[in-house]
Amino acid sequence: MENMEALTPEGIAGFLSGSAPIEFTGQTRTERYAWIEATLTQQQYFSLKRNQRGAVRALLSKVAGLSIPQITRLIRSHRQNGGIRTQTGSRRRFPVKYTTEDLELLIAVDRAHQRLSGPATRKILEREWHVFGKREYARLAEISVAHLYNLRHSAGYRQRAAEFTQTTPSGIAIGERRRPDPHGAPGYLRVDTVHQGDWEGGKGVYHINAVDAVTQWEIIGCAPKISEQYLLPVLEAMLHQFPFLILGFHADNGSEFVNHTVAKLLNKLLVEFTRSRPNRSSDNALVEGKNGAIIRKHIGYGHIASHHADQIQRFYTAHFNPYLNYHRPCGFAQVRCDQRGRRRRYYRAADYATPYEKLRSLPQAHGYLKDGLRWELLDRFAYQLSDTEAAHRMMGAKAELLRDCKLESPLTPRLVC
Repeated sequence: MENMEALTPEGIAGFLSGSAPIEFTGQTRTERYAWIEATLTQQQYFSLKRNQRGAVRALLSKVAGLSIPQITRLIRSHRQNGGIRTQTGSRRRFPVKYTTEDLELLIAVDRAHQRLSGPATRKILEREWHVFGKREYARLAEISVAHLYNLRHSAGYRQRAAEFTQTTPSGIAIGERRRPDPHGAPGYLRVDTVHQGDWEGGKGVYHINAVDAVTQWEIIGCAPKISEQYLLPVLEAMLHQFPFLILGFHADNGSEFVNHTVAKLLNKLLVEFTRSRPNRSSDNALVEGKNGAIIRKHIGYGHIASHHADQIQRFYTAHFNPYLNYHRPCGFAQVRCDQRGRRRRYYRAADYATPYEKLRSLPQAHGYLKDGLRWELLDRFAYQLSDTEAAHRMMGAKAELLRDCKLESPLTPRLVC
């Protein structure tokens, strides 16, 4: 659109009612001010009525891309001075002493010496000129320590000195990241921890859950804190409760297990240590499912103070672990491939058995037992109580345990049987 400064009041109102965006063709501020001045003169702005002057100001703002307060100041300048003048301010500038070449030289010195302190760097610059006679360091040899830091903080220095390297993962030489294959033999454990909540800054107990991958033999322990002082005795006591030799120890990448102290303990027992692979949540899925189906179901989610850990550990050893392994049936899946090649798990009623029954049913099961253990001794322990009698005894001990924990715990664990 051209000659917009000559629009009639009706044309201005029609133009302002349109919604299309307008961009002024002039590139400089002088061109914008010249067009605004011509429009004010053509429209005889100061002789218009109040509502008409508002329409002209809106036209100037929309076309010139300036705000209404800016347009008002320009109109006031036009009335007072007879025209709109472009003001050019003279800003005080300090003379530039250090050039781009000096900045590049400072960056090279910092890189060579691994960015020393300001006084040390200034001494190097001074020696380069006065001792070694390098003329390119003449100006930098006179720089002050304060101004040296100013140059380091400048945008030019940061843009030129920035170095970008790809993130390299820090390797941990503890445990191999793979899914262990037990080949049908017991002794390959999946291990995880379950925290029993916090309350007002106080930590709850930590349950350590260890499940055998083949027989689902499960041993649970309890520690007040996840540290070497408390974790190692509980972990060692748990490993001794398994009736068969431990051949593998698989955990996720938590620091409670991935440390040199646990690795030293497992090496002493000649146990293979493996860790879960990245983006493979199924590597430790067995123990994760047991966390919810066993620990959360029986102990609940409420906070239990850490000083109850020894009491809970005694309950696990005397009542809970024997019940889980000798009297609680587990489902053992059969994996089949469908027509599309997908692996599916099927749980038949005949495949449910207790971990002890599963252990006895393995081929050459007697070869997996620890030295000194016999099936007659384990049978006597497994069948002295029926499954329901063992469950009643375990539930009675659990109720007494949770009752004692409730006296000092602000939240009551959910008793789900």
